[in-house]
Amino acid sequence: MSNPLSEPPQTDPVQILRYRDRQYAAELIAVLLLKFDFFTWLHTRNGATTSEIMAQFELAERPCDVALTLCRANNFISSSDGFHEMTILGREHLVKGSPWFLGPYYKPIQDTPIVETFLNVFKSGKPAQWQAREDGDDWHESMMDEQFAQDFTDLMNSRGIAFGQALAQGLIPKIQDKKTLLDVGGGSGIYSATLVSKFPHLKATVLEQKPVDAIAKKEINNHGLTDRIEVLTGDMFRDPWPQNPDILLFSNVLHDWDFPEVEALIKKAASCLDSGGLLVIHEAFLNNDKSGPLAVAEYSALLMNITQGKCYSPREYGEILENYSFEAGPYHHTLADRGFMTAIKK
Repeated sequence: MSNPLSEPPQTDPVQILRYRDRQYAAELIAVLLLKFDFFTWLHTRNGATTSEIMAQFELAERPCDVALTLCRANNFISSSDGFHEMTILGREHLVKGSPWFLGPYYKPIQDTPIVETFLNVFKSGKPAQWQAREDGDDWHESMMDEQFAQDFTDLMNSRGIAFGQALAQGLIPKIQDKKTLLDVGGGSGIYSATLVSKFPHLKATVLEQKPVDAIAKKEINNHGLTDRIEVLTGDMFRDPWPQNPDILLFSNVLHDWDFPEVEALIKKAASCLDSGGLLVIHEAFLNNDKSGPLAVAEYSALLMNITQGKCYSPREYGEILENYSFEAGPYHHTLADRGFMTAIKK
């Protein structure tokens, strides 16, 4: 039987994933368009600063940033030095009074559960219940439930095989001489599994909390890699990490958290790695000017709703990395709107 960890797909499933990734984008636009009448307000004022927008609509910083990014990516607004104004597209179709106003087209979804959760997220900055279920916890709390953790890990695992193989291919020039990998918040261990399958000299440790650690052990055993991948149980924020790996990987981890938590994790990575150690950040990245890509801006809307995070740009990560003695490298595209950037510990 062929090994799925070493045989990448011949095609890019980008459009299949985009339908899911953009699931919440329409509801976010509906909030801005109908609940806040944001675009009419911005047009009437001839533009506004980020702080003025936050004050007017009582918005928390994280969701405001995600919303403005989505608007820029759609060419609804233009932004320069923290000042935002309507584009011609936005004025014609999103401002009340325009003969081409499309607000009524969004009315059927203006009172849906997801729209209601967005209203709460905008005000509080905290994530909503998972998939807008009234009896649910947010994603972070839900991951402590064994069945939810299994289902969500299966979801991530389904895309992780292809993503992991593309990551491994992109990292060939950087890790051929590396021997040890620490996969922080590694989920099922799928990224460690694809990397050690690509690089036979590499051994990995997956750091995960309960109950995901048990899922990772099972998956790694299914791949026949228990002799090359260890699972270490621990909370990545509270517990110590194994020291001095050659490579430290954050795969689809940092975008689940807000800036303070991202900085805390990068700080721990800096104390964990020796000089010359390689940090790899793998996920969906925004452009440095946060004007797109549109698909990533839409995905960021989903993350903003269900997690404490959002999508970030290489520049945003680079500024934090520089503060903790890393030399950040450029962004590299891999597959399906994902990619990676690396940084070397000085």
